[in-house]
Amino acid sequence: MELSEKLVKLKNMLRELGSVAVAYSGGVDSNFLLKVASETLGENVVAVTLHAMMHSKREIEEAIEYAKTFNTKHIVVDIDDFDVKEFIENGPKRCYYCKKVVFSKVKEIAKENNIKYVVDGTNLDDLGDYRPGLKAIEELNVVSPLKECGFTKNDIRALSKEMNLKTFNKPAFACLATRIPCGTKITNEKLRMIEKSEEYLVELGFNQFRVRLHEDIARIEVGKDEIHKFFTNDLLDKTNNKLKEFGFKYVTLDMGGYKMGSTNLT
Repeated sequence: MELSEKLVKLKNMLRELGSVAVAYSGGVDSNFLLKVASETLGENVVAVTLHAMMHSKREIEEAIEYAKTFNTKHIVVDIDDFDVKEFIENGPKRCYYCKKVVFSKVKEIAKENNIKYVVDGTNLDDLGDYRPGLKAIEELNVVSPLKECGFTKNDIRALSKEMNLKTFNKPAFACLATRIPCGTKITNEKLRMIEKSEEYLVELGFNQFRVRLHEDIARIEVGKDEIHKFFTNDLLDKTNNKLKEFGFKYVTLDMGGYKMGSTNLT
């Protein structure tokens, strides 16, 4: 199916839904979905962003800025104490329990605003990864229009570029809890160490990266085309010292480069 056909199908589906609350992270997928939904349904759209300890402050701030361009009501909910036991314990189904709580909250907000459906940015490519959270979304009857209309990540990026969305080439950015191996307890302290470390990599100009936590060790992953940057301007020493300031005892560079989901089941 051509991109134009998929876009028409998406708009028609949104019209059939009538009113939607977009679970909005400000990432590539949800930003594209909010753009199309706002143009298709106008005032019958609300964007909902939840800010809990597993979200970086930068991502939330970007979501707020992006949402302003759509002239759509944007609700940001701060969750100061995300004390979901199954999430904290970080078992294999951590994402399931997290999504269950998060999307239940989005559904509450949708109901308060007389919105019929909650929609999210799941696309076809998400089905090929280990994503237990998708089951929670399905159980809560959250609609995934991009998936239903056959959109891949490349489709979304291509149309986002045509629409002049700033997120068209935005790197993938999962929640900070994905940096902690399954079975290692999640704490706010660990998440903030990771957040500060990744913010430092942003300041250094890296594009695609993760800082994985293994007890007191930071394992840095960057795109293979960017690994060489560490071997100029004393960047190895600077990064080593900076991440130790944030609380890590040892700092390592993964020579295999960035790999999505590398701590899913380790």
